[in-house]
Amino acid sequence: MATTAPDNQSPVIRRLDGTELAGKVAVVTGGSGGLGAAICQRLAEAGAAVVVGYNSSQQPAELLASQLPVVAGYNGEQPHCALAAPVTDGAAMKQMAEQVSERYGRCDILINCAGTTRYCPHDDLEGLDDELIDRILATNVRGPFASVRAFKSLLQQSGSAGQGSSLVVNISSIAAVTAMGSNVIYCASKAAVDNMTRSLARALAPAIRVVSVAPGLADTEFVKQMDQSWRDEQAERTPLKRLAAPEEVADAVIAAAAYLTFTTGNIIAVDGGRPLS
Repeated sequence: MATTAPDNQSPVIRRLDGTELAGKVAVVTGGSGGLGAAICQRLAEAGAAVVVGYNSSQQPAELLASQLPVVAGYNGEQPHCALAAPVTDGAAMKQMAEQVSERYGRCDILINCAGTTRYCPHDDLEGLDDELIDRILATNVRGPFASVRAFKSLLQQSGSAGQGSSLVVNISSIAAVTAMGSNVIYCASKAAVDNMTRSLARALAPAIRVVSVAPGLADTEFVKQMDQSWRDEQAERTPLKRLAAPEEVADAVIAAAAYLTFTTGNIIAVDGGRPLS
């Protein structure tokens, strides 16, 4: 039986030297969540100034921003901050973009990590009520679009320095491909995100690149609260026989921003080969 994180299979997380994204400003919606926090941490380690976006979790977001590492080049100043990012409110997202512009004068990287769902068996059509459907679609689909719309001008300004030098990363899921996930509409929402990634990549080129990062099941604090036998079963079904570490998902974001500079409109899987099984 596989386990979720055996010592001999723990991922090796590469050390960043703070120059990979030096001078860049990165905005992360849903920044204080399990994956969002890992992404913020790695962006800061790579040298970026990080804006931790939050909806209702203001205190955790502000605490995270205050604890992110500050690398060389900021002269001891705190470059990170937390700002309200209610992605279902288009006007509020435009206000957030204005705040980022006033504080930093630029935005180079936008990570759409805010999302929501609730478990509902796929055959329980009545359990997937209209209110839940609307909330999932508003947050997971309309939300990323509203964020891109709000930050388009800032991203284009940064992108004008070199073709594709600005980046949008939409955090998707293998549920978009496998149609297996917390509920039917969640899977559909992630498929919509991947389709939107391709459309926006075409529409915003050449100044702005757009990619999706599609994790399998990541071993966040939320997942660690699940039944151990269920977690072990998910690991066993994955060819690499473990779950993804949040840092591995974050490293895909770093790779897209710092190294995959001729990549746009692509879906970058971080799933351990789960769709193969």
